[in-house]
Amino acid sequence: MTLHSIDRFRRATVLGGPSLAALCLMPLAVGTASAQAVTELPTVVVRPSTPAAVASGPGLGSYTPADTAFISGPEAQNATLWTSDSGSLFTRVPGGATWGAGGVSSLPAANGMGADRVQVAINNMIFSPACPNEMNPPMSYVNPAMISSVKVYMGAAPVSVGGDYTGAKADVTVAPPKFTPGQALTVSGSASGFYRSNGNSYGVDFNGTVSNEDTSVRYTGGWVRASDYTSGNGTVIKSTMYETQNHALTIAKQMNQSLFTFQIGGQFIPYQGYVNQYMDMVDNKSIYANGSYAGDFDWGKLEASMFANRVRHTMGFIQPDKTGDMPMDTRSTDMGYKVKATIGASPIDIVRVGNELYYNNLDDWWPPVAGSMMMGPDTFENINNGQRLRFGYFGEWERHVDAQWTTIVGLRNDIVWMNTGDVQGYNQMMYGENAAFFNSQSHARTDFNIDGSAIVRYEANAFSLYELGFSRKTRSPNLYERYAWSTDAMAMQMIGWFGDGNGYVGNLDLEPEKAHTVSFTADWHDPTQKVWQVRVSPYYSYVQDYIDVQRCALPGCLANLPNNLTADNTFVFLQFANFDAWMYGVNIDGKLALWDDPTFGQGGFRGALNFVRGQRTDGVNLYHMMPVNATLALDHTLGNWSSSLEVQLVAAKTLVSEVHNELETSAYALLNFRTSYTAGQLKVDFGIDNILDTQYDLPLGGANLVNYQVSSMMGTSTAWGYPVAGPGRSINTRVTVAF
Repeated sequence: MTLHSIDRFRRATVLGGPSLAALCLMPLAVGTASAQAVTELPTVVVRPSTPAAVASGPGLGSYTPADTAFISGPEAQNATLWTSDSGSLFTRVPGGATWGAGGVSSLPAANGMGADRVQVAINNMIFSPACPNEMNPPMSYVNPAMISSVKVYMGAAPVSVGGDYTGAKADVTVAPPKFTPGQALTVSGSASGFYRSNGNSYGVDFNGTVSNEDTSVRYTGGWVRASDYTSGNGTVIKSTMYETQNHALTIAKQMNQSLFTFQIGGQFIPYQGYVNQYMDMVDNKSIYANGSYAGDFDWGKLEASMFANRVRHTMGFIQPDKTGDMPMDTRSTDMGYKVKATIGASPIDIVRVGNELYYNNLDDWWPPVAGSMMMGPDTFENINNGQRLRFGYFGEWERHVDAQWTTIVGLRNDIVWMNTGDVQGYNQMMYGENAAFFNSQSHARTDFNIDGSAIVRYEANAFSLYELGFSRKTRSPNLYERYAWSTDAMAMQMIGWFGDGNGYVGNLDLEPEKAHTVSFTADWHDPTQKVWQVRVSPYYSYVQDYIDVQRCALPGCLANLPNNLTADNTFVFLQFANFDAWMYGVNIDGKLALWDDPTFGQGGFRGALNFVRGQRTDGVNLYHMMPVNATLALDHTLGNWSSSLEVQLVAAKTLVSEVHNELETSAYALLNFRTSYTAGQLKVDFGIDNILDTQYDLPLGGANLVNYQVSSMMGTSTAWGYPVAGPGRSINTRVTVAF
């Protein structure tokens, strides 16, 4: 019995439906990812009240909690009108935000947890930090137009979703296979070009597919270039320029009830400025390959994937905004596999078991600078042959008790082995003591991490759904958090992805952080999901051994800044350390159809409100907590026209991290307008972002380290106290031709 027939049997016995005899006559052979090639019986809607966004057909993938956020392919592609940063898509989901970074490299955040706490998998590939500033996060490897879907698990996610994260998990699908009926080859695709006035940004996207009913060859990619953008008051925000190109080629073959997929892709970024970092990206090349298999069997479904990724990255200074000479190089290799079996144990029970392995190898070295006494004569070894290996396995049981109740429980174990080689500084005089102390210690660490989750869903009637979830999630430190070793001021300022201008040093004694989360979701809606919906998702997390920072009290740090432990109006030096912490908040989103008229088209309202609060148990506020924010929008469709008028509201940020000397920001409101017209195979988009040219500062943008300078012994140095201003008005256009 296949999982598809199990699902029909479950619906018949539990929810009511066709007789068992009728079910026995249903076809059992169903090809993976080729529903169009199978003769289907007429669909019988048994539970029309189940929201499409949270419906979870048994065995057809991971269980989807009710607070899961979705970004569709069309939504991601439409976003290219105003952004080339795939990470910024997180701002479009309830509870989502981004930490400011380069123009295409923002770090995602969800429910108050950002950067490494949000795990991003792109076609099951997981990319580890390959830069001491995390300038190449996973979402930077694809542009928005390449994305087919994003699924963000926000709260108490099932253990089968993954391990080694404490915040959200995002599954990103890029260039999935596309099949067409018949043996004749079909060619389809689209090409588009866009322009954004603020920053003089322009680029192209292309996707094309050659396919028939069992074979698919698909390419997608794009290129974009942008200059420094301008804030609302006319200030040019320096070091915000960038250029990037991304590519992905997918070859897929269907045979019987199996799907084989192979993908190869790559990225080239010749430059990308960083206004909130001391360095810029001056070269980033990557290439990856992955293969996957999915097959249906009488007992259930088997899915397997494996991948390898190679990154070569260089930091330096992009003139004229930054000047100097200090090359910093990294070379990183990621590889791994994932195997998951989904077993139809009974008509109402699904069991999932699986195993994962992920390996990262990192070399981070800084070549000497000719003629420099401080940066020579040797190569600075920041991370020498750093290794991080994670081996995990899990078991999960999903039961559909009856038409109203569903439960899922799971347990997983991830073992993380980390190690690195000995290091050296630019010279013995300035760096020898730090290097000798680090080299004298054992670098090998092993973490034995246990995760678990339990979720209960109650579908009361056609108008409401309630879900309660509990989870324990564990994350081991990354290589920089454990192994960054130097307390020299310049070296410390090269470490850190926080964009705050502070310097960081690692901690060999860090423990993995353990997040204990309870989340609840209430979803009210009309039975057809077309008229109205309100979803409320409160959550609470208590995190043991949260990996935060403390003011560095090591001799080298105090030599850099004698009042480092108490300074409150300057950049400081920090060391990674464990603290217990808590976070709580609520995400509210909804929609309402306002009118549907042949003359005036269709109009609708949508909105979202997000609140999060985070603090350590010693009373210190957590860094980069997004203030209360809301999005309100009016959408309208009339014939070939589709338009949106959107208001973004953000409260003042006053609860800041005293340890980081984090900067406060003021409240603001932005007004955006977008419209599109489709005529056959041609689509024209037009939009104006920040219509009123509002001047505002980004709450998670960090510190502006480039625009503002003060006199110092070195000539000039970065002035403390200036947040990064957001972009002013931008007029955007995009033209797409489909074929």
